[in-house]
Amino acid sequence: MASSFAVCGLHLRGRGSLVKCLQKVETSLHRSIGTNVVAAQTEATRKDEGDEKEKDGHKSLYALQAERQEQAERSVLISCHSRTNEKKFLKYLSRHGEIKKHFFYESYGTYAVVEFANQESVASLLEGAAIPSISHECTVPFKSRLLSLSNLGSGDSPNQKSGLQCQPQTTVPINELIQRLSREESIDQQITFLTEAYQLTEENSRLRFLVCSLLKDIAAAYFPECIIKPFGSSVNGFGKLGCDLDMFLDLDGISGRNVKMPKSGLSLEYQMKRANSERSVTQSILSVIGECVDQFGPGCVGVQKILNARCPLVRFAHQPSGFQCDLTANNRVAMKSTELLYLYGELDPRVRCLVFTVRCWARAHGVTSSIPGAWITNFSLTVMVLFFLQRRSPPIIPTLDQLRDLAGPADKSVIEGNDCTFVSDLSKIQLSSNTETLERLLCEFFEFYATFTFSRRSINIRKGKEQNKPEVAPLHIQNPFETSLNVSKNVNATQLDRFVALCQESAWLLQQSETNTPKGHREGNTPTPWGLATILLPLHVAGVKISKKRRREPASDRIKGLLESLKNKNQQKVS
Repeated sequence: MASSFAVCGLHLRGRGSLVKCLQKVETSLHRSIGTNVVAAQTEATRKDEGDEKEKDGHKSLYALQAERQEQAERSVLISCHSRTNEKKFLKYLSRHGEIKKHFFYESYGTYAVVEFANQESVASLLEGAAIPSISHECTVPFKSRLLSLSNLGSGDSPNQKSGLQCQPQTTVPINELIQRLSREESIDQQITFLTEAYQLTEENSRLRFLVCSLLKDIAAAYFPECIIKPFGSSVNGFGKLGCDLDMFLDLDGISGRNVKMPKSGLSLEYQMKRANSERSVTQSILSVIGECVDQFGPGCVGVQKILNARCPLVRFAHQPSGFQCDLTANNRVAMKSTELLYLYGELDPRVRCLVFTVRCWARAHGVTSSIPGAWITNFSLTVMVLFFLQRRSPPIIPTLDQLRDLAGPADKSVIEGNDCTFVSDLSKIQLSSNTETLERLLCEFFEFYATFTFSRRSINIRKGKEQNKPEVAPLHIQNPFETSLNVSKNVNATQLDRFVALCQESAWLLQQSETNTPKGHREGNTPTPWGLATILLPLHVAGVKISKKRRREPASDRIKGLLESLKNKNQQKVS
C-alpha cells in the first residue's frame, strides 16, 4: 500500500454529515450493482489463464476467490419467518429475475441466501424494497443487500411447522460426534467422517463471501474499487463450521497505481493526503470503516477498533450470519500463508483429513482455545502437521523451499522484504508416492511429537527438517515467510508438557484399538467408543491417567513397543 491515501469525511459530525455519508454508501452500492465486478476480475487476472484450472480439476485459490466473489455480488441476504412458504418466497423473488441458487439457515432467526443469475436482478429487487415504516427521526436510511421479508407468511397457519430445510452452520456436539465415529468400521473411515462433518460446506463458504461483499459495499463509499475478501480458515481448506471470519481490505487493485507516467509533457495525479507511515494509513482507514460499520452496518454489533495491535484490526459480530469477524487492511503475509495452506491441502487429501482430526483432538482436550493465551494456536498446530508430513519417508508434501524453486516469474512475491515466492500451478508439483494410511499417519503423528526434542530443536516447514532453536522458548515454530518470527512464542512450558503427554497417551489408545474391534455399533444400542472416538474422550473417561512421571519421559517403553509392533504389522500387510 502506498504511503498516501484519500479519505472523504473522516469525522461524522451532525445530521448533515450523516446524510452525506449515507448517500455516499448508497451511491457506492448502486455503482457496485450496476457494473461488473471489477475487483473480482482484477484478482482473477493476476495469474495466467493456465494457472486458473489445475490438474485433476483442482482450482487455484485465485480462481476460487474470483468465482465466490462474483457469486456474492449477485446475492442478497434476507431475514424471513421460520414458517415462510418456500414456493411463495421463490415465486415472489423470481419476478426480479432468474434465481440461480438459494438456501436457508438459522442464526439469530431464519435467513435465506439468494443468488440471482445476474446483477440486474439484484438492482430490481432493491428498487422495489421499502424503507421500514418507523419514525423517520429514529431510522438510519442505510440501504444494503441485507433485507427483511414481510407479510408472505401471514396466510400460513400459526401452528404450521417450518417446512424450510436449514443448512447447518455449526459442527455437531462432541458427544454426538463420538457416537457417530464409534459406528464406523475403521479408523480411516472415522477420520474421513470427522473431516466431512467438520469442514466448511458449500453454503457456509458462500455465506462468508457474501458477508465480505456486504461489508465491501460500505468500504466502497470511500474506496470505490476496493475488495474485501476472506483469508485464513475461511478459504484455506482447513476451516471448520463455526470458525471466525478473517477479512482483508485490499486496496492494491485500485486503478491508477501502475499508470506509466510520460517522460515529458503534461500529466495528472490525484491529490491525496499523506500520513507519517503505512501503519498510520492503515489505522486511519480502519478507524473510518469501523465507525461506518458500527453506525450503519445492519446486524453488526460489538464493534471494537483494535488499532494499536501488531496488525491493526476492526472486530465485530455479524448477527445475521453468526460470524465473529476481524477486518484488517495490511496483512499481506497472512494472505500468502492462506494460499500456501490451500495449496498443501489440494496436493493430497490426507493433508486436510489429518489436520481436521488433530485440530478436533486438540480442541477436545483444551490444547487449543478460542480465548487468547498460552495455548497452541490452530495455525501452529497445522504447521506441526505439515512438518510431520514432510518428514515421512517418502515425504507426502514438499518443503516450502522446493515449492519456491518450482515458481515461475508470475509467482514472484516479496512482501516487506520477506520472500513469499512459491509455485501456484499444481501441475508443476510431483505427487508423492507415499501410500500410508490415515490410521498409521495419525498414530505416528502422536509418536513423532511425543518424542520430539522441543528443548533443542525448531520446526521449520521451509526446510522440512529440525533446526537448532534460535531463541529460548518452550516451543519454536518458524513463521514460513517472516522467518525471524516464532509463531508459537505465546506457548509456555506447562502447555507444551501437556501437549506431549497427550500425544503419548493418544498414541497408546490408538494402539489398543488394533486389538479391540468395534462392538455394538450394528445394534440400536449406544456404541462403545473405539479408535478415534477414544482419543476425543476425556482421558479419565477413556481409562487413562496422565501421571507426572510419564509426563517427564520422552516416551514410555510401552508406547515404543506398541508402535514398533504396528510398524511390523503394516510392513507385513504391504509385503
